[in-house]
Amino acid sequence: MARIVIADLGTGNLRSVSKALAFVSSDTEVSITAQADIIESADYLVLPGQGAIGTWFNQLNSDTALKTAVSRRLNDGPVLGICLGLQALYDHSEENGGTQALGILSGRVKHFSTHPQHQIAGQTNAGKTGKLKIPHMGWNQVSKCIDHPLWHGIDDNEWFYFVHSYYVESDIKNQVMGECQYGNRFTAAAGSRNIFATQFHPEKSQHAGLQMLKNFINWNGSF
Repeated sequence: MARIVIADLGTGNLRSVSKALAFVSSDTEVSITAQADIIESADYLVLPGQGAIGTWFNQLNSDTALKTAVSRRLNDGPVLGICLGLQALYDHSEENGGTQALGILSGRVKHFSTHPQHQIAGQTNAGKTGKLKIPHMGWNQVSKCIDHPLWHGIDDNEWFYFVHSYYVESDIKNQVMGECQYGNRFTAAAGSRNIFATQFHPEKSQHAGLQMLKNFINWNGSF
């Protein structure tokens, strides 16, 4: 039986991810843990999180064994990042006064409100004049940028559920798997080698999200 491990890094949304993964597969064992040896030996690793990135990294950096286990697994076997699990893979985030992240993917995490494009494009997206609401919360369409195994059975411009105030600005085009428009255009899904990560929440995205989770547990981690 394959083991799916959800890393507990002190933020929310872990239980809903666990339930969704269990729902799409009856022959996997799903667990939530911060225990280093379990994380390192997982067949599939999920890095989720809903909250502040500073909390996420405080938990990771306070436990040397945990940080080592996560770092090793990021280089071996299928890994899925969700929300903070996407943002943490980049070089730096503006959140919490500036947070140095993992640097697995090239780019930075910015707040929607700090960029002029947000207000201009927001007049179209919101359907009225004025800035868009922050956080970006609710359903939005994601356009595929690269044909990846985790998109199998999912239509282009499919709707997914988002909850976030910070967004990713990627530096490397071939690391961007999907994009979304909310004010400025931003990275909605990204990946490299054995890692795939989303800004949206597959576990809250009904049929399309469950399809993506099913694709993940049937993915061998190669791309």
